[in-house]
Amino acid sequence: MQGILEGEIKAHMEKIPDHVREELQNSVDALNENPLLVPNKRNGYSKKTVKTLTGPITLDIPRDRNGDYAPIIIPRHSRVLPEIERQILAMYARGSSTRDISKTLRNIYGVEVDQTFISRVTDSVRPMVEERKNLRLQTVYAVAYFDAMFLKIRDGVGVKNMAVHIAIGVDVQERREVLGFWIAETEGASFWASVFSELKTRGVEDIMIAVTDGFKGMTEAIEKFFPHTAHPTCIVHLRRHSTVVIPQKDLKEVMTELKTIYQATNAEEARNALDTVAESPIGKRYPSVARKWYSVWEKVVPFFQFDPEIRRLIYTTNQIEALHRAIRKLTKTSSLYPNVESAEKQIFLAIVDFTTGWRQPSRQWSAAVSRFDLFFGERCTRGCGNYTGPTSEDYSKLFKAFDKGRNDEAS
Repeated sequence: MQGILEGEIKAHMEKIPDHVREELQNSVDALNENPLLVPNKRNGYSKKTVKTLTGPITLDIPRDRNGDYAPIIIPRHSRVLPEIERQILAMYARGSSTRDISKTLRNIYGVEVDQTFISRVTDSVRPMVEERKNLRLQTVYAVAYFDAMFLKIRDGVGVKNMAVHIAIGVDVQERREVLGFWIAETEGASFWASVFSELKTRGVEDIMIAVTDGFKGMTEAIEKFFPHTAHPTCIVHLRRHSTVVIPQKDLKEVMTELKTIYQATNAEEARNALDTVAESPIGKRYPSVARKWYSVWEKVVPFFQFDPEIRRLIYTTNQIEALHRAIRKLTKTSSLYPNVESAEKQIFLAIVDFTTGWRQPSRQWSAAVSRFDLFFGERCTRGCGNYTGPTSEDYSKLFKAFDKGRNDEAS
């Protein structure tokens, strides 16, 4: 470590522009004879004790006379090596609380790091969260999935159960990306209008199909910002909500009856199947099932305009459910978040960690590409152009910016 610092000060002192190097070389003898003419030179060392993963160490930090040398490996005013900060972020991204992180560093590495410092390190994620919210998106998406999960977040003197709305976009070549996440206490037309307005601002021009769970006010917002977007409800969610009161002994029979609805060839056949279910013995025993389907039938109808290959893709929001499970795995250790910003930090890190493992297009998607082309025509062709959305490099830059931001802050 001491050798690295010596190399840094040497590089700093030798940082001379090429166009003056020759002139300075000619004057080097005169400068050596008269040290007062030297514009800058070494000025000894200052001692600093820093915390590392192997324990505290004392270093001699070199300095220059002008005081403009800023160490890179150990920034000014920093008492902890960046490797510890990265360890803190990694543990925080996997759901560890600040208290657990402090205990882990103490038990494994013997490093005493207080919770205040840990909070300050995790707060450094905030600029990355804001930058992620402003990343340019793809212009056309074949399917966008919208779903929500709930977290307990302190708001003022009380605790509220707030919804975390997450959107995933998939283009025609099944390049997936998280379009964004929004934490809100309530939802409605105005909330969804702000979400779709943000997506427009970030470059989204067209969404062919938007799959949702029938959120309040979403249909109106979609029609305003993306009037040509098909908006079928998620069949799996509808099936789940309509059978929530069915006892386990009758659940299998009810599910079998419901299959005749969403596996129908067209909307007319599906409506006839729904009527049959409502009049069946099991339907009369549990009338709430058919009643739920009748109440949202207008949102079910768009599902039947597509070929079976596309239906398999929009039948469920499983694309988002897997992400939800990853986030819940982390957030279950935090029964309560002190504020919205704290929840955003952990959700952001969970999303970045999860999306790095996304795989290549599936056979199911490959089979549906030609159907998208037949159904959407030119809109699909536009979506097959050059990719304009965020790449893995964009996400890696966010984390590289973390180290740079800490160095700049220390300077």
